[in-house]
Amino acid sequence: MDDAGHDPEGGAIERGGVTGSAGPRDEPVWSGLPRGLLRMRRLLLVVWLVPLTVAAALVPGLLAAPGWAVSALLPLGLLLWAWPMLGRNWRSWRYAERADDLLISRGVLWRQETVVPYGRMQLVEVTSGPVERHFGLAGVQLHTAAAATDARIPGLDPAEAERLRDRLTELGEARSAGL
Repeated sequence: MDDAGHDPEGGAIERGGVTGSAGPRDEPVWSGLPRGLLRMRRLLLVVWLVPLTVAAALVPGLLAAPGWAVSALLPLGLLLWAWPMLGRNWRSWRYAERADDLLISRGVLWRQETVVPYGRMQLVEVTSGPVERHFGLAGVQLHTAAAATDARIPGLDPAEAERLRDRLTELGEARSAGL
C-alpha cells in the first residue's frame, strides 16, 4: 500500500474489517462493527433457545406420549437457522464518516442506507445496557429534528463510541452554527 492509501496491485483495501476501495471518486471509507457484537447476539440466541429446546423435549415427553418430544426439533431448527443469519446481519452493518454527513448502511434482504447530515444532529448519545457492558460494547444513538431519521450504530467498542460521539457533536455544532 502506498502513502495515499492505494493498493499497488489495484485491489481492494481492507479498513476496519470491511473491504472498501480508495478510488479517485472520494468513496467513503466504511467501518464495520466489532466481532464482539456477533458473539453477544449468538450467546443470547443460545441462552434463550437451549432451555426452550430442553423444555420442548421434556414437558411433552413427560406429560404426553414420548413421541411429542419431537417438538424440541422446532427450537433446535430455529437455532440452526438463526446462527448464520446473525452472521449475515452483523456483516451488513457498516458506517462511514464523510465531510458533511454520516452514512449508516445495514440489512441483508432489505438494504437500508441512512444519511445523517452533521448540521441536522441535535443529540448524540452513547448507550450501553448490562449485557453490552459485559461484552465491552456500546451503541451510538443519533437524534435529529425529524424523528424518522434518528439513527443508531450498535455494538461499538466504548472508546470508538465515545470518539464518534465527540466527533459528531463537534461537527454538528460547527455545521449548525452556519445555519
